[in-house]
Amino acid sequence: MMKQAWAMIEQLANRKYVPYISVFPAGTVNLVAKELLLKADPHKWFKRVSKGIEVPVYLGRANGNVFLTVAGIGFDSLVVDKVTEKEKKLLNKLAYVWQGTEIMRKEFLFNNWRYRFQVRFDDEEQWYDATSVIVGKSRYYAGRYNLFNGASLSSPLLHAALFTGDKRGDFIRYAACIAMEALTLDNDIIIRAAKKMEIRCNEENFAAELDGDAVTTAPLLIEMESEPIKFLA
Repeated sequence: MMKQAWAMIEQLANRKYVPYISVFPAGTVNLVAKELLLKADPHKWFKRVSKGIEVPVYLGRANGNVFLTVAGIGFDSLVVDKVTEKEKKLLNKLAYVWQGTEIMRKEFLFNNWRYRFQVRFDDEEQWYDATSVIVGKSRYYAGRYNLFNGASLSSPLLHAALFTGDKRGDFIRYAACIAMEALTLDNDIIIRAAKKMEIRCNEENFAAELDGDAVTTAPLLIEMESEPIKFLA
């Protein structure tokens, strides 16, 4: 259902016409509704939305594709790309845990992580090296984790975490930092905020994920829309 909602928003945004929008938090984890504090009770949701309170929400675009909450390339996007629709239906969230375990086993069996990314912010001269990248445009990541101070749907900024280690132990440590919502405790993680990001990869067409779906590939150009759309919340 959320795929259809985001597709509708993208088509309207491409036509420079976006009416007032609201989302009802049903089905899969809805980070937009969660951040806007919308209730899953239909009566409470309708009562709140009917008040007509406007909340500005800035859209992000990655290679022209709209996203509202998060983008990523690296370990997480590889997991998202490998999870099949059948696995999602049968295992729900466990499908991602299963695929993550399989990727850890296959990719780190005899070697370190072999994928490399270079990231540039706001047309600066410097490119940063990374082994995985998470770009947050919302308060939440993966349903529950609050990774970036100041990240908000109503903020016109992208918040990025660049993970730089390439060993199995590094990735296990990064997972712990995410679970503890403590990225700043690890000096191997670079945190930056920007309005524009460019990401290139040592492997052509490496999958990137937007809002939980693999919909585009590297190289990536990620930018913020200059004007927000209006959500009723």
